[in-house]
Amino acid sequence: MKVRVYYEDTDVGGVVYYANYLKFCERARSDLFFKKGMSPHNEDEFFVVKHVEADYVKSAVFGDELDVTCELIEKKAASITIYQEVLKDGEVLFKGKFKLAFLKSFKPHRIPKELMNVFI
Repeated sequence: MKVRVYYEDTDVGGVVYYANYLKFCERARSDLFFKKGMSPHNEDEFFVVKHVEADYVKSAVFGDELDVTCELIEKKAASITIYQEVLKDGEVLFKGKFKLAFLKSFKPHRIPKELMNVFI
């Protein structure tokens, strides 16, 4: 997914604020659903972030066009782990590993096959 860095994404020095890399990754994960005509949140079923490992390699700045990738690296009955990168011109700026738990009525639940297929 392509992301443009806007002024609102940056700190006073024009560098992307660290928390916004997490937002870029969240948008890319949601975009996987949107591209398949689905929603990442359906009534009482949704994914929540359970654990994050983040590695900030280089900085993006105002005006940059970034690519955000998503790769499924582990799947379990009620959770998945996704590896994501934020890149500029093919160079890695951010790397993150996100463990997502699937909830139904706010309780862990087996991920339905049609939702799992979004990540494959």
